[in-house]
Amino acid sequence: MDVWGMAEWSAWVSLEKARLAVPRLPGVYIARSKLEGHVVYVGCAKERAGNGARPARGMQGRIAKYTSGLASGLGEAALDRALADPQWLRERLAEVETGQPMRAARWAKAALARAELELCWAVTVTGNEAKALEDQVIAALRPTLWNR
Repeated sequence: MDVWGMAEWSAWVSLEKARLAVPRLPGVYIARSKLEGHVVYVGCAKERAGNGARPARGMQGRIAKYTSGLASGLGEAALDRALADPQWLRERLAEVETGQPMRAARWAKAALARAELELCWAVTVTGNEAKALEDQVIAALRPTLWNR
């Protein structure tokens, strides 16, 4: 199955640039790791409602959670891989031993940085369409994904 023919995908951008560029709409995002050299994660965001004072967040809200250090979904997967890397752990331990321990959110950010992630995304009309597209993309790209 051709993932790239399933939707109109954005260009690849760094995770940090995606945080600002991804729209506040429902859709699917794909992450690839420069460290691993392939697509590693597929996620979706539905119509994340605002609270009246704030607009709906969609994919932008989801990506912002990752870049703020939330260890769930993509963030958790990146942290799992970093924790399995002895060199990365030695660097964190050295920080602790020199009295400069990081908080958990900073560890999660460091794990994302380690993975050198780039994202692309496709906007969908509804959250249900986003979930259906996410399922199709995951089915096409399994077994190399970090998704559980």
